[in-house]
This record gives sequence, structure tokens and C-alpha cells, in this order.
Amino acid sequence: MRKILFIDRDGTLITEPFDQQIDRLDKFALEPDCVPALLRLRDAGWTFVMVTNQDGLGTPSFREVEFRPLQKLLLDILASQGLAFEAVRVCPHTAADKCDCRKPKTGLLTDYVKDVSWSRESSAVIGDRETDVTLAQNLGIRGLRYDRKALGWAEIARQLVDAPRRATIVRHTKETKITVSVDLDQAAAAQLATGIGFFDHMLEQIAKNAGIGLAVKCEGDLEIDEHHTVEDVGIAFGAALKQALGDKRGVGRYGFVLPMDEAQAQVALDLSGRACFTFDGKFPREFVGEMPTELVAHFFRSVSDSLLATLQMNVKGDNTHHMVETLFKGFGRALRPAIARGAGSEIPSTKGVL
Repeated sequence: MRKILFIDRDGTLITEPFDQQIDRLDKFALEPDCVPALLRLRDAGWTFVMVTNQDGLGTPSFREVEFRPLQKLLLDILASQGLAFEAVRVCPHTAADKCDCRKPKTGLLTDYVKDVSWSRESSAVIGDRETDVTLAQNLGIRGLRYDRKALGWAEIARQLVDAPRRATIVRHTKETKITVSVDLDQAAAAQLATGIGFFDHMLEQIAKNAGIGLAVKCEGDLEIDEHHTVEDVGIAFGAALKQALGDKRGVGRYGFVLPMDEAQAQVALDLSGRACFTFDGKFPREFVGEMPTELVAHFFRSVSDSLLATLQMNVKGDNTHHMVETLFKGFGRALRPAIARGAGSEIPSTKGVL
């Protein structure tokens, strides 16, 4: 989904003069670091929309002929650096007019409010006034109150681009009630409660070897069998990974192989955006602990389907416990480089999308 930054003009992009009206060239100055910060945000996938209150624009106190040339200058300077705004929304009214478009009201952005194609979780309002923060609340997105010293452009870009990749999926059906939370950038002790002890142990191997934070709570119909619990945890886990990865800019995309004891598993992972799963292996035993070994491949197929990833696995060995464990460890080790963020911000695909 698209990520949008709704950006204020005066006091945020342009330094606001003492009389709060930019109507002469000698009053025009860009805020420090706004251009390099916007370039970084653009390269990280954000779209820009300018949203500004211009009190009394078009009246004798603030004529259009005074506003338009400086607005054009701003847009031309930014365009010369490769920066463009998808839309520019201007409220010309004063507070006394009690219009529907003056920030923090959302009247200037009615089309965006109705549009479900952009991500509320990844979008934000950036502005120097409390009205901008309130606008963000009214839009249901994050608000960043710009301040040259306390929260300047460089720090805003850092907070947005380097934000932790986290996600929580809640999945309730007639068979299971599941909550899965992942943090791709902060390893922590896994918190696991699926009702199947060995399955918890295997999920812990994924978290440990992938270097991620993972919490899973599942209340399933284990009085019937283990199938729904294992399958639905796989679906929710894959969905949480997918959501946390976002558009996958800068990630490694691909994973690799891991041996263990006399058992060896080959795990190949591609965060391709296409679900494809293959498995080759025969387990000597039907169960390890309380977990049927037939559900091992089914779990990974469920992860592949909801993550939209290509996952190829094969395993051989004599010890069933070790065979299963090496698959889960192998998946974690393959996941680690696939989700790792490098120095760049490009999507790792010639298609430009994953």
C-alpha cells in the first residue's frame, strides 16, 4: 500500500516570518535539512501531499499575486532536486470563517479520507503546529510536530525511515483464537503459548535463529486435534511477517541452508510476493512430543501462503526430532538475511515491486 506524508508549508518547509505571512521574496527561506530529508523519504517510498492554511488568501490583506510567485518558487526549487507533491491543498480562510477545510479539519483531504489504497499505519502528518498534530489524529495516522531544534527534518527522516518493523495479527475463527506479534529489528525472548509444547519449542528456534522478536498466543480446539492450531498459527505468523516487511525496500530478499547433527535440511527462501512451497522429506516417526510430523510441512506451507513467499525445503536424517528441528532452525536462518535491511532503500526486484 502507498505511504503518504501530509506536509505543512509555513514553519515546516519554509521558515515562518514574524508576521506569519510569506508575501515577499526577502521572507522566503527553506527550513534546514528539508531537501535532503525529503529526498531520503522519497527514496524510502513515501508520496508527498502539501496541506497548508493561508489565512485570508485572495483578500486585500493577502493577495493571490503575493502568494503565487513564492509558492511556485518553492515547488520549482524542490522539483529541481527531484521532489514533487502529488497534491497541494490550500485553505484560504481564516478561523473566523468557520470553514470545513481549515486544518485541523479534514475538508481539504476528503478524497484521501475516502481512499483505502494508502496505508494509515505507514503515513504521517508533518507540521509545526498543534493543528497539524490534531489533523493527524483526525486522519487516524501518526503526527510529527516539526521543531528545528527538538524534531528537525533529519530526525524526522530518521524516525520514519529507520522505524522498527513491527506487526500484530489477531485471527479469531470458530476453531482458534490467535494473536501473533513480530518485531523484525529487535530480538527478544520469545513468548509462546500454543498449547503444544514441542511446537512452542520449534517456534522459539525460528525466532532465535532469525534474530526477531516473536510472541504467539493461541487457544485452539486441541480436544479435537492439533491441525487447526498449527495451521492457523502458520497463517497468522506469515501474515505478521508480511505486514512488518511493508514494501520490502532495502531487504536482502533471499535465504540459505543449514545442517544439524546427522540431519540436514536445505531451506531456500525468496520473499518474492508469490506463494510457492515445495517439500521433500520423510520422517521416521509420526509424532515428536504432541506434534504430528505431518503438520511440519503443513505449517510451512501456511507460512508461505500468507507471507507470499517462495519456500523450498528438503530434509534427510534418522532422528525425527533433529530433522524437524533443523527445518525450523533452517527457516529462521534463511529468514535472517532475507529480512535484513542494507544501506540502500531500493526494492530488490527489477519489477520495482514485491
